[in-house]
Amino acid sequence: MASSVITSGALVLLEDLHPSSPHFKQGTSLRVTGKLQEYSVETAIAMVVDGSAKLKINTEHLRNLSLRIGSFYQFIGELLIQPDNEAILQARVGRNVDGINLDLYCQSLQLLRQFQADHQ
Repeated sequence: MASSVITSGALVLLEDLHPSSPHFKQGTSLRVTGKLQEYSVETAIAMVVDGSAKLKINTEHLRNLSLRIGSFYQFIGELLIQPDNEAILQARVGRNVDGINLDLYCQSLQLLRQFQADHQ
């Protein structure tokens, strides 16, 4: 019996997730953070935003996560690219991160990327 390996979610800013991004691939495991702008209970589709960047999140597999418009959330899951090049994250983990300082988070992510680039 073959076992499937779930990779860790790569830290990605919503603004960096576009068709020319190396992370914009079918099935890529990602970790994204944003403010909940929309949520449909019927479809289980949420929309998170960070500035002008947006991403749809499929939350159908998440249990016991209360979603509130205007709150900040972090999701880990796999990217699904639709035929029209629209991306939807199939979330396997979600958590509320209200109180996060997004500016400081972005700065720390940039420093992490620089450190990784310097040590490869």
